[in-house]
Amino acid sequence: MITTTAPTSAVIPATGSLLAAALSAARRGWPVFPLAPRSKRPAIPDWQQRATCDPDRIRRWWRRHPSHNIGVACGPAGLLVLDLDAAHGPIPLPWARLGVTHGRDVLTLLAHQVGEPDPVDTFTVATPRGGEHRFFSRPAGSRLRSTVGARGRGLGWHVDTRGPGSLIAAPGSLAVVHGVPVPYAVTWDLPVAVLPGWLVCALTPPPAPPPAAYPPPPLPATSRRVSAYVQAAVAAECRNVATAIEGHRHITVYAAAAALGELHGNGWISAAAITHHLTDAARRHLGVADFDARELATTIRDGIAAGREHPRILTDRPAPRPRLAIR
Repeated sequence: MITTTAPTSAVIPATGSLLAAALSAARRGWPVFPLAPRSKRPAIPDWQQRATCDPDRIRRWWRRHPSHNIGVACGPAGLLVLDLDAAHGPIPLPWARLGVTHGRDVLTLLAHQVGEPDPVDTFTVATPRGGEHRFFSRPAGSRLRSTVGARGRGLGWHVDTRGPGSLIAAPGSLAVVHGVPVPYAVTWDLPVAVLPGWLVCALTPPPAPPPAAYPPPPLPATSRRVSAYVQAAVAAECRNVATAIEGHRHITVYAAAAALGELHGNGWISAAAITHHLTDAARRHLGVADFDARELATTIRDGIAAGREHPRILTDRPAPRPRLAIR
């Protein structure tokens, strides 16, 4: 039976203003940005790119909006945070039989299964609803995925991971629980430990599949102008897909497939060619944050179908005006 308990030996309550909490996080080297008040929802667009450790910019943000919570951009901060939630309802039977009542129990069990100690000796924050955030630094060169619970390649029930492309609420942020504001409070003020090797292995995506061995179907015979237009469109959409950031990949793939589907609608490119090019462009995303080949194939198919209903119109260039002879 699992009998872990939350660490309480060094409870440090959140005190002072949210501005002070934001500056404290930034001093740790964690780029921060504003969240909506009492929320984990970003209050600004492009938050991952705009997150900062610049104290002057942080002061301007929070003096203008003093009630905003503090977000930490896990990617730029070099963090992998284990988000361990408490049970607030029925516990799945396989876990209940093992005495599990909390995400940290699942983590303890997983560690014991691989013969490793429970990874508790790191900076830890108690969340307002009884959960726990354990902060780890990502090893250099690692490419770790963010996961949710036991879905897909997640670690287990109520064990989420927040890494590149994800955010975490910083200590000092507030949430309303039963009508009362409750802080995210530091419970273990220890140095941030490096993520243990067994977790690095568990969270490293499998290698992307090799590109298809067969070439894409040739483009239909069209005018030179249309062929150049189609090739440029394919290159642009593949670039969009390849550089999509986590959290925007699904919509980016769908939009790319729909845009090229418009060309398919008037016979300028085949659906097989669109699928080949976009699948190859998305290879680097497969296995990251539960984005798998099935979701990719379905998204491309749906996008092509939507775009096909609205064939692209390529207007003819206006004929050049005849020059008047100068006498």
